[in-house]
Amino acid sequence: MLISLAIKNFAIVSQLEVNWHHQMTTITGETGAGKSIAIDALAQALGERSEASMVRANTDKAEVIASFDVSKLTTAQNWLKENELFNDDDCILRRVVTKEGRSKAYINGIQVPASQLKAIGSLLVSIHGQHAHQLLIKPDHQRFMLDQYAGSLDLLAKVKLVYQELQSKTSEFKQLTEKQAEFSAQKQLLQYQVDELNNAELIDGEYQEIESEHKRLHHANSLQGDTQHALDILHENETGNAYSALQTALSLLQKSANLDSRLNPTIELLDSALIQLDEGTSELRNYIDQLELNPQRLIEVEQRLNLYVELSRKHQVFPELLIEKLTSLTDELNKLANSDTRLLELELEIEQAKNSYKELAITLTEKRNHFAQQLNKKITASMKQLNMADAEFNININSDPDIFTQFGSDKVEFLVSANPGQPLQPLLKVASGGELSRMSLAIQVIIAQKVTTPTLLFDEVDVGVSGPTASAVGKLMRELSNNTQVICVTHLPQVACYGHQQQFVNKQTSTGTTQTSMEALDQLGRIEELARLLGGDTISATTKANAQELLSIAHAH
Repeated sequence: MLISLAIKNFAIVSQLEVNWHHQMTTITGETGAGKSIAIDALAQALGERSEASMVRANTDKAEVIASFDVSKLTTAQNWLKENELFNDDDCILRRVVTKEGRSKAYINGIQVPASQLKAIGSLLVSIHGQHAHQLLIKPDHQRFMLDQYAGSLDLLAKVKLVYQELQSKTSEFKQLTEKQAEFSAQKQLLQYQVDELNNAELIDGEYQEIESEHKRLHHANSLQGDTQHALDILHENETGNAYSALQTALSLLQKSANLDSRLNPTIELLDSALIQLDEGTSELRNYIDQLELNPQRLIEVEQRLNLYVELSRKHQVFPELLIEKLTSLTDELNKLANSDTRLLELELEIEQAKNSYKELAITLTEKRNHFAQQLNKKITASMKQLNMADAEFNININSDPDIFTQFGSDKVEFLVSANPGQPLQPLLKVASGGELSRMSLAIQVIIAQKVTTPTLLFDEVDVGVSGPTASAVGKLMRELSNNTQVICVTHLPQVACYGHQQQFVNKQTSTGTTQTSMEALDQLGRIEELARLLGGDTISATTKANAQELLSIAHAH
């Protein structure tokens, strides 16, 4: 419940603080005085979009503070606790807007995003604007109002979620199906390439090995001649070789070392060299013995090498990377093969999503039909109270199980017959502006009785009604205030008189500045204001008597 509203430097309000009655408060004032400013300011505290134009001229910032009692509002308490903003029974919403248009939001003194003001605000206040009857002719809004009354919004959210899942899977299935012809050609090419590489029986590191072997076999004659000649120079030549020459040199030096020991290190080095030379010639003999001249093997190696080179050219990679290429092509082929499996999976998933959707949609349809019957009776009765004695209201629900939308499989349409003998027809075709306003008000009040928002604001929703109808409107709202707090901006005395509290909005201009104020009227003040609303500029004893009578009748209820 809204306890108080404090406004500073907002629009044409310098400073204002209003305490609200826990049942019904009516707000009246002259045209242009700013009766809706309190509603606009409260909307800021509830997270609506802010603008620089909201800041009073020649001031730096506007500030709005709305205080609520949430002691009996479990849903609001739970939200505050979940967001670590709970503060006993109080919920204080604060919004500050700078002249540059920037804003800051606070809940119980803690700065929060404006979206959180909106979230908690939706649990505290429901605002019904003066143009609500214009929305009433829109099918989407009609469906929303029915779902709101039926308490189907959570169910509707599930329907939307399953619908989005169904759309996503259907889109994926369509894309895969469209690409199947392209995939088929790709698979044939990939399969050929993979088979070709597999048939080559590639071995990791083989290319480098056969490349070395080919070089060796191809130059075998040259290698044999050169290595044999080197062996002769080193050891085998009987007329003179390096090994014999080094032995002779060592013998001479060993003889000389007997005379000069400083030659011993040199002798050690040369002795070691003789050993190395002996081992080297031994290795060289082994190499020559193993070196083979094998023309047949050369042909085999050349064929294998040519295969690698040819495959390398075809697949545009280096020969040593052909195995990596084979792995890559195999992976691609597997992915394309998996697309067939994915199509089968998607068919099953789409069928499951359709079944889930239909189950939810059927439940939603049943719920809509059930509560539509309730609304038909209540709204018809309410319209009769609003001086549409012969009116009949009916919600038509056409269901098609083959239709899938995020709102279910139903087409919801509000139908009305305003006069006897007239068939039920869509609102837009039948109702006049005044009738539409009355129907809209009847629907809003009835739906508000079902919706659990603790505070309802009606901003001149009685536009287009007068006389006995206006009195019926006021009576409806007063009855509504037995269960929830009602705040109503009105220009009709027949509505204003039903408030448990009446706030008067006054605009004054002084020294070039305009100031709007709001005050709670006492009994005499209410009679004066109601008389003004009844008689305009002329307030007479008659209009005062009429005003007194209006108050007496209203408070007798």
